[in-house]
Amino acid sequence: MAIKYELKHVCKQTGARYGILHTPHGSYETPIFMPVGTKATVKTLEPKEIEEVSDGLILGNTYHLWLQPGDDIVKEHGGIRGFMKWDHALLTDSGGYQVFSLSEMRKITEEGVTFRHHKSGAKLFMSPEDSIHIQNNLGADIIMSFDECPPFDSTYEYMTKSVERTLRWAKRGKDAHQRPHDQALFGIVQGGPFEDIRVKCAKALIEMDFPGYSIGGLSVGESKEDMYKVLDHLKDVMPADKPRYLMGVGTPDDIIEGVIRGIDMFDCVNPTRLARHGSAMTSIGRLVIKNKTFERDLTPLDENCDCKVCTTYTKSYIRHLFKADERLGSRLVSYHNLYFLKNLSSQIREAIQKDRLKDFKEEFFSKYYK
Repeated sequence: MAIKYELKHVCKQTGARYGILHTPHGSYETPIFMPVGTKATVKTLEPKEIEEVSDGLILGNTYHLWLQPGDDIVKEHGGIRGFMKWDHALLTDSGGYQVFSLSEMRKITEEGVTFRHHKSGAKLFMSPEDSIHIQNNLGADIIMSFDECPPFDSTYEYMTKSVERTLRWAKRGKDAHQRPHDQALFGIVQGGPFEDIRVKCAKALIEMDFPGYSIGGLSVGESKEDMYKVLDHLKDVMPADKPRYLMGVGTPDDIIEGVIRGIDMFDCVNPTRLARHGSAMTSIGRLVIKNKTFERDLTPLDENCDCKVCTTYTKSYIRHLFKADERLGSRLVSYHNLYFLKNLSSQIREAIQKDRLKDFKEEFFSKYYK
């Protein structure tokens, strides 16, 4: 099997899981936050820097790499790892989210999705088999089933039909998978806010026996309470001996709340997107470094952080970089934000092992969200 999940400890306070995810290119403690390397790069950072701000498992995006430079070119490099010179593990999404975000330009049929290139407008088509073939070429350790990501507020009738089709697509993708020995294909649980549809979808995927399971269709505009309810519904349904991945979720509160609800893996573009706009995550909350109040501030972004940005530069200097439109500013804050989430993940794992994640949550929230 391409991966193996080893459950090591369950927090007595919360039921959160501490484990180890074994992959062909490394073993990783969970819960884990995975930086997003959409186009075979985590924006602005070199692979050595990505090593410093991650636990070693990062994402690539199937849709974008399929369009540019093409999965065949990536394959010629030995996959994404050889293409971007990354020595650790990788996960790719299915391309489904990007396809379905183009809602004004796509048509869904049983065979797959016809849609338009998001820039050129050229007509494109992707089927479940196409998605898996592309991901086989990209060569990540963990790959995703092709699914529909319907709007959270879809009707019960539409959500039912959508999930039924997603399950058929999951089976087709599993049958098309050419590299099960070194690429673990995850099933994706959809169903919007509807408990019975979510549970039915999860149980059907579990019956297909995937190496791991993703939870999709969340953090797409619904309230946090609605997201947490979905996770509560699924917590006791998901197999204890396989990893659980909450797709596209990565704010500090959602990571902690997700872990309490049994999630092992997270990803999100949020830390680098915030950084590009000058927002830094710190131990006492978010700060907008472009604000004038930091013009003469000679302290680091976060006095409680030991990353190389915080041990080297002042807020005043980083603010200057943003005001001068120097790209180094977004590089430095991207580095820091990802390091912050790496450190948060480590603290969460420690709290689970010490059976005090509820206490940690209260301590963290009192400072970050004061």
